[in-house]
Amino acid sequence: MENESQIELIKTTLDKIRPFIQRDGGDCDFVAFKDGIVYIKMMGACAGCSLIDSTISDGIQIILMEEVPGVLGVKAVDSENEVPN
Repeated sequence: MENESQIELIKTTLDKIRPFIQRDGGDCDFVAFKDGIVYIKMMGACAGCSLIDSTISDGIQIILMEEVPGVLGVKAVDSENEVPN
């Protein structure tokens, strides 16, 4: 099980990032943190956007990796069912 303080820091960091995503009509929601990977759900204009991979890798992932020790990457999922066991 991942450290609860890491999860809280991930959520806090996502809350800082969220206004920039919402400015373009999108949003993101924390789904899970497992084995160093943060799983998020992209919503609104971000869902299905052709630039989503860039938003995740060049934005969200870089910020989370800098702000939260132990984060190795970020992956978008549609539901918690897509998070590996």
